[in-house]
Amino acid sequence: MDDRGSSVFESDALADRAAIGTRVSTTPDTDDDESQTERRSADADASLDALDPGAERERACAFIERTVEDADADGVVVAMSGGLDSTVTAALSVEALGSDRVYGLTLPCNKLGAPHARDAEALADALGIQHDTVHLQPLFAQFGSVAPERFDLHDEPVRSGNAVARLRMTMTYLAANATGRLVCGTSNRSERLLGYLTKYGDGGADLLPLGHLYKTDVRALAAEIDVPQFVVEKPPTAGFLPGQRDEEDLGAPYETIDRVLRLGVDRGLDPDAIVDRLASTDDVDVATVADLLAQHRATAHKRRPPSMPTAADE
Repeated sequence: MDDRGSSVFESDALADRAAIGTRVSTTPDTDDDESQTERRSADADASLDALDPGAERERACAFIERTVEDADADGVVVAMSGGLDSTVTAALSVEALGSDRVYGLTLPCNKLGAPHARDAEALADALGIQHDTVHLQPLFAQFGSVAPERFDLHDEPVRSGNAVARLRMTMTYLAANATGRLVCGTSNRSERLLGYLTKYGDGGADLLPLGHLYKTDVRALAAEIDVPQFVVEKPPTAGFLPGQRDEEDLGAPYETIDRVLRLGVDRGLDPDAIVDRLASTDDVDVATVADLLAQHRATAHKRRPPSMPTAADE
């Protein structure tokens, strides 16, 4: 599509969703000159590696279009949760391919997911794409009933969460196989570097248009493509437990996580050097930085294809 720069969302379809979105409170700006100077320094440091949202929009759309064309596919399937990453992914897919070549699949599995599912349906309508909602609770319950008792899923949030994520991906690939499309994943670089995804679940896909972008970059891209504000303001959550938030699972907000990963993974700095570098922008200690980098190392297997012995002639 050639009209990049305009919004792909039909605002009328979302008129009733903005009112129920999580709002962010604001306070008057009463900073003194010293505080303003510190903020300017912090902003300069935070934007050191920031990407240009407009350029990333073009890059992502070109990537989607090229990948689908190279695969001789009819389009993409996007699992839509009502959250930021899946909404941005679906919007970019529509911009790249046209609404008729993007199919949305919403896959709630508990009562906690119901409001997010309604958001996802409204967003799919606003994008003008075909979409369906499949409630996975009966399938998950049956799955749990036939699993060996030693692998009980009751009161096991990590185990059951991973199982649900893999059921969702199974349904998503069923849709892709049935329609001759590719599965367009929604994971971002922050999640990938920390292994905050399910292997062969939400970590499984044919293409990842946001896979190179940190969460904070995705937020900037969301503003570029006019993602509705109620989506941007939602606290990031996996949605498996009441009150669960990514920040609590990961040990820091994404603003801090992304800066730590930029310095520790992209630039190879050690924890002490990272804390010194972030002293003016983040109240983060060495233990938190070390833990984030340890998560990155421990989850390397999620970012690699399966290991195998080297062939005898290699």
